[in-house]
Amino acid sequence: MTRAPFHDSPAWNVTLRDAPSSCDVLVIGAGPAGSACARQLARAGWQVVLADKKALPRDKVCGDALVPDAIAALKHLGLHERVCAAGRQMGQARCVAPFQQEIAVPGDMIVLPRQDLDEILARGAVEAGAVLTAPAGFVKPLVDAQGRVIGAVLENQGLVRHIAARWVVLATGAATPPLQAAGLSARKTPSGFALRQYIRHDTLASEMQALRFVWHRALRGGYGWIFPGPDGVCNIGVGISSHPQRRGSPREGVRLHDLFERFVQVDPIAARLVAEGAPLGPAKGAPLRFDLTGADWVKPGLLVTGEAIGSTYRLTGEGIGKAMETGMAAADSLTSVVAAPAVLDAGISADTDAAVSEAYVTRLNALRPRFEMYQQAAHVNKHPWLISLVIWKAGRLPWVTRALADILAERRLPESILSWRGLKLLFKRR
Repeated sequence: MTRAPFHDSPAWNVTLRDAPSSCDVLVIGAGPAGSACARQLARAGWQVVLADKKALPRDKVCGDALVPDAIAALKHLGLHERVCAAGRQMGQARCVAPFQQEIAVPGDMIVLPRQDLDEILARGAVEAGAVLTAPAGFVKPLVDAQGRVIGAVLENQGLVRHIAARWVVLATGAATPPLQAAGLSARKTPSGFALRQYIRHDTLASEMQALRFVWHRALRGGYGWIFPGPDGVCNIGVGISSHPQRRGSPREGVRLHDLFERFVQVDPIAARLVAEGAPLGPAKGAPLRFDLTGADWVKPGLLVTGEAIGSTYRLTGEGIGKAMETGMAAADSLTSVVAAPAVLDAGISADTDAAVSEAYVTRLNALRPRFEMYQQAAHVNKHPWLISLVIWKAGRLPWVTRALADILAERRLPESILSWRGLKLLFKRR
């Protein structure tokens, strides 16, 4: 069956007022997960509306580093060359332990501000045939008498629209309210937090030829980073895998701004960047969700993807690649069950719903062991002296550096070195 064109205009963005009233799939959230999902579905001939609460391009707190899993996802989406042209390519990650021991781990990486990355991804979805509407904030799902999600309520400046959809994909990031509105929040608090700032320093940015990760006892529970990006701008920040204490709060915890200040005190590169560079705005913080936990993945008519389900690794705080992977997994789950979207005109059976959910859960469960290994390896953030031991061993055994490169590229699980068992085996080998 040939379907009529979903929309007549190739406009980059349509207002919420002009957005279609119905579609095959309504994807809420135009970050890496949502846009990857929308592009995959649109390329397969599905009618897709992609909505975001803010107009694009828009700022997003992130480290901005695209590591090998993100590179692989971009290649699968056919957007790798665009990202390479816009970003700064890096050939190694420099890991710095307490007392400034260092190791350079080779890998294929790109630094590109999320504002630019998200626009490239969303434009890719629109080029494939999706309709982007933004700003359009998610209010709540539309639910039929049987409890199946059949669309969503979106709002912008007092204008409220009900958009019907055969499926809804929720890709709203680490924020809790959308998950609560959908009845899917299994944990109200995030898994961790990050704080980052953009600082322009042309000289230092040109000197840095690697991503810089810093572990130190002053940063215990997390780590600091400096990622040199395009146009002489560095992304500097800190991340922790626990809930921070707010200024003035009597509750125990770590203040993110204090952690950032400690990073500047203990790392000479960070100190130079802050002292000599020109800030492009204040430091901004954001919540993180780790380990594929904290939210239900499915309910009838609804799939949840990206950081909303915890697609960020606890060890590294890297989540862009896995967000895209889970977004594509949502799309693939739909297209694998429903070969041609036109057949949906006859209605969606409970069996079809169940098959889509089962396909998606199966794909996510296949990723879960890797998340569990990264969760276990995250003890190095609490015990940064372990990084010193690994770097010391790498200076004597070249295969250790190769193993770290394999971990970065996900050719090897981190348990081989960074688990307690792996460390014991590491120091038995010569």
